[in-house]
Amino acid sequence: MNTNSGKVTLLSAGPGELDLLTLRAAKALAAADVVLLDDLANPEIVTLAPQARVIRVGKRGGCRSTPQAFIERLMRRYAQKGLHVVRVKGGEALLFGRAGEEIASLRGAGIPVAIVNGISSGFAAAASLGISLTHRRHCHGVTFVTAHTEDHGEPDWAALAATRTTLAIYMGMRRIGSIADALLRSLPAETPAAVVQWAGSVDERRLLTRLDRLAADADEAGLGSPAVILVGDAIGESEPALWARDMASREEAVHARAA
Repeated sequence: MNTNSGKVTLLSAGPGELDLLTLRAAKALAAADVVLLDDLANPEIVTLAPQARVIRVGKRGGCRSTPQAFIERLMRRYAQKGLHVVRVKGGEALLFGRAGEEIASLRGAGIPVAIVNGISSGFAAAASLGISLTHRRHCHGVTFVTAHTEDHGEPDWAALAATRTTLAIYMGMRRIGSIADALLRSLPAETPAAVVQWAGSVDERRLLTRLDRLAADADEAGLGSPAVILVGDAIGESEPALWARDMASREEAVHARAA
């Protein structure tokens, strides 16, 4: 095979179920020689790449992860052998998916890069709750933010609250208490909030609450990563049945502990 014909596709696998993949993603997988599979992607995705060698390169917060530099070396190595490498990422590759580093690494080596978009977990969470993240009655936009900055610090929550946009917070479950406390300095206690774990998958779990109860209710419900935290008045537009179900579930838990 011509050593100059290799390429890499950064493929967004979406939030979980395979039927949320795009047709373009399915075509890229069918043509793959090597698949580098992220931990957060549905493992059944490999059935769409029958001829590919599959290498698992998991990256999970708080868990042992494959080093980013090693993943980039793998992509370059196989592409330089003339192979079509498909780097499968959960959610949307261009949103908190380390795509920037990988694109720079591949371009620096003269390797062509294609990008296949997908559904981010933030959108899957909104769909599950039956809401628009940009409901004009409540906000003028949505802000996607990670709870972890590059220097391991935190974003300026006061500045984010001041935008009056819906906040979609990624990778924030380990800091949910401090996030809620910081936002409460700028937002009303009754601000609607939600947590959706494993959004868009068969294992999905969701919580509807208010900002001042966010951390306690998430802890009580046993919710953890991977999950998206949503904060803002637009969350209050979620289906009334979902709110009623969540409130009833919490009341039952309180009564059970008191019994």
